[in-house]
Amino acid sequence: MRVTCRLMSSDQVENLLSEDRTFAPSPEFAKQANIKADEYDRADADRITFWEQQAEYLKWEKRWHTVLDWQVPFAKWFVDGKLNASVNCLDRHVEEGRGDRVAFFFEGEPGDTRTITYSDLLTEVKKCANALTELGIKSGDRVAIYMPMIPEAAVAMLACARVGAAHSVVFGGFSAEALISRIQDADARLVITADGGYRKGAAFALKPAVDEALGGKHNVKKVLVVKRTGQEVAWNDRDVWWHEIVDRQPSEHIAESFDSEHPLFILYTSGTTAKPKGIFHTTGGYLTQASYTHRAVFDLKPETDIYWCTADVGWITGHSYVVYGPLINGATQVMYEGTPDTPHKGRLFEIIEKYKVTILYTAPTLIRTWMKWGDEFPNKFNLKSLRLLGSVGEPINPEAWMWYREVIGGNRCPIVDTWWQTETGAIMISPLPGVTATKPGSAMRPLPGISAKVVDDHAREVGKGHGGYLILDKPWPSMLRGVWGEPERYKETYWSKYDGLYFAGDGAKIDTDGAYWLLGRVDDVMNVSGHRISTTEVESALVSHEEVAEAAVVGANDSTTGQAIVAFVILRGGIDHTKGEALINSLKAHVVKEIGAIARPRQILVVNELPKTRSGKIMRRLLRDVAENRQVGDSTTLADPNVMNLIKEGLTSSNED
Repeated sequence: MRVTCRLMSSDQVENLLSEDRTFAPSPEFAKQANIKADEYDRADADRITFWEQQAEYLKWEKRWHTVLDWQVPFAKWFVDGKLNASVNCLDRHVEEGRGDRVAFFFEGEPGDTRTITYSDLLTEVKKCANALTELGIKSGDRVAIYMPMIPEAAVAMLACARVGAAHSVVFGGFSAEALISRIQDADARLVITADGGYRKGAAFALKPAVDEALGGKHNVKKVLVVKRTGQEVAWNDRDVWWHEIVDRQPSEHIAESFDSEHPLFILYTSGTTAKPKGIFHTTGGYLTQASYTHRAVFDLKPETDIYWCTADVGWITGHSYVVYGPLINGATQVMYEGTPDTPHKGRLFEIIEKYKVTILYTAPTLIRTWMKWGDEFPNKFNLKSLRLLGSVGEPINPEAWMWYREVIGGNRCPIVDTWWQTETGAIMISPLPGVTATKPGSAMRPLPGISAKVVDDHAREVGKGHGGYLILDKPWPSMLRGVWGEPERYKETYWSKYDGLYFAGDGAKIDTDGAYWLLGRVDDVMNVSGHRISTTEVESALVSHEEVAEAAVVGANDSTTGQAIVAFVILRGGIDHTKGEALINSLKAHVVKEIGAIARPRQILVVNELPKTRSGKIMRRLLRDVAENRQVGDSTTLADPNVMNLIKEGLTSSNED
């Protein structure tokens, strides 16, 4: 890694780190790849025709008459076309003779397993759709889904889509308060849940949170409950057991087709200062881009690949790359209920070996956790079935990327580092694995058919070697259609900073070769002595130190420099560490070497854990509270709320200049 220090204008983000290492796809991989280099040229020549061609992969009952109707910021794609999402995911495969193909290898945390074919899944979805109809659910209704990572979660989503009811999946780790706010906002008529699930070696309850949530004001008529753990649950008149109503339904169901712009689902993004935003997606455009990107980015060979995306269905990644994209493409997948360290830290590698997983799509947080635990755990298992690796959720540090490539991928698997959002619906920036010579830590370039630019405060492109704000300047099929019930909030949140341009708050830079580097939220940019420095770059520099597995950096108020850099680091497992002050000084010197003196941290605190949400995102605002000696804000959304107490206790003993 070499250093590039450049003085920027005040409305740009500094470009401090530069990466020289590149990894081209092997000739063998490139030869068999689904997508070739000319895909970019075809899409650039006629973007609208390109997306129309991708829509042809879906099964439509009625063809569209207009590809795109764009009235900024409201888009309609494949206007007046009609289709059914469930039919595209299931019926078509069974009708075309692929019913015996495995859709899901399910692995429960306790070790129970299920093998579910496309025929099995279709039958269950049809029966569930009939049950929904019996419960009074019809097209246009909303259904809240609050479930563990079990096959019934996917069945429930697809059954809702089949009858035309928009689903609103709420992550099973969220509180009763979070659940009722989402039920109320969407005006859900039904909640689908389970008695509980398994996590970290024990059963956890879900039904009590539903009961607590429904103590508030709502229009929920029924609660449909899957028996997963068999734990005792409170019961009342609105509750219905899944097995009692679904199992007795007929296994036939005629699916109705819906307008391309019919709402498919609502997914809430948490707002730090306001109520959560109900991001909603519609059917035709979303399915088009989810299925295309899944084929293109993961190079899916449905007849031979075993694909595993480790995301929960409670997040957008679970919607697009566990349910809709893979099933449309006829993929065979692994679904795992539990946590990566139960019953041991090699659990996920054990599953890769067992099912001979070929494609793995996971989060940088998990990759860095594996690094922290040490190489010994993946090294115990045969991971040679893997042929492609992906990362999602946040920018990946170059050294974590390299570890992923070397230790998990055996130096042979292309890595697709993907940038996208709940709002974009599908992957927007990513390498194409058979085409792109990748750089560790870079998402590389926008996919064919996608137009993304990096601009300054005045919407001027910053050019190569500079950083700024990531914007999308042309509509895309899977784009959000709004904030549920709040069109003005939609305009204000995403389209007000730049007229007619989509901006959701992420910073990025383009290096001298034209590769895109995501820099995280612009809210996380630090202003140190007039230099705008991204937390991501300082974190990457720290993680490139041989003793560091993970780092989180914040800017704390400083009377001299405006803001000073405060770093929190987790050390790697399995190596002898320098101790105390010597380690802190070594880390500071390393940052100076990698980036420059301007980025030298004022404080570095070694911690065992970082404050993360249940989706794995680091909550830097809480770390900022600690760094500035403020009372720590709301930590209820953390996977482990106790983490903050431990960090506060440790701060007093940290090294400070």
